[in-house]
Amino acid sequence: MNDTKRLTEGALMTGLYLLLLLVIIFVPVMGPLLLMILPVPFVYYSFRYGGKAGGLMFVAATIFTLLFATLFTVFTLLAGIGGLFLGIALHHKRSSYEALAIGSVGFVIGLLGILLITQLFLGVNLMEELQSGMNQGYGTFERIFSGLLDGEEVETDLAEIGQLIDFIPDIVPSILAMSAMMMAFVSQWTTYKLINRIENQSMGFADFKNFKLPTSILWYYFIAMILNYVTMDGNDLIYLAAVNVFILTGALIVLQGFSFVFFYAWKKKWSKAIPILVVVFSILLPQIVMYLVRIIGIIDIGFPMRDRVEEKKE
Repeated sequence: MNDTKRLTEGALMTGLYLLLLLVIIFVPVMGPLLLMILPVPFVYYSFRYGGKAGGLMFVAATIFTLLFATLFTVFTLLAGIGGLFLGIALHHKRSSYEALAIGSVGFVIGLLGILLITQLFLGVNLMEELQSGMNQGYGTFERIFSGLLDGEEVETDLAEIGQLIDFIPDIVPSILAMSAMMMAFVSQWTTYKLINRIENQSMGFADFKNFKLPTSILWYYFIAMILNYVTMDGNDLIYLAAVNVFILTGALIVLQGFSFVFFYAWKKKWSKAIPILVVVFSILLPQIVMYLVRIIGIIDIGFPMRDRVEEKKE
């Protein structure tokens, strides 16, 4: 009976996945949105029955995709691997943020798999194509604005844009990691909603105000920052590692800073709009507000700020 139920549910989840994939193929305007929830059938089924059952579903979905939509097999690779990692973590009752980290690793592997497959089997280097497309766009942009506007400021701005385009290939690992984290978050959040609706549970992310990174993150951040300055003009492996570790740890520290802002607002019984406004202004004014939030994150990780707030409250 249990095996029959497992097989039936596996067929249902595989069918749901293929349906979502068909919508992405034939309704491309909805593609970006549905691509974020494409892993959900894999996450849910792996959560219910474990890694072995989830792996069999992944194999079945891959075979169907190869037979009927070969070019889109890369989507199955990405959704399947990321969904399996995340679903297995939930199956083993990992905490919400642990599951998010494990799922992010799975999606990174899936994204790297896509880059490898497209280069080996299709002869297409996605990074080179991206760089070429951006350079062409920059060339067009430069010709238009150089003809319309004159002055040193315009030339300086155009030069900075050109430097940014040249810098993008160096931070591809960071872009992949952040993209994987976003996909894992959306997939996990959607799966929580599905589980709660179907199984009448109350699963969800732990309160963001309680988010806490280990102190070791600060060491990685500061070492990467020093190496980043030392190897600023280099193109070797140390330079690439330093740049990407610095960006990723910096982003995590900013999250820690936001978490403390939410925690402090909760303790002081401020309106929920205040920490949300801090996030909004950080996006709008990153050179000022985001910088301050990062400092708050560093202090929150390195010093017991929350304990002091608790003591003052008492």
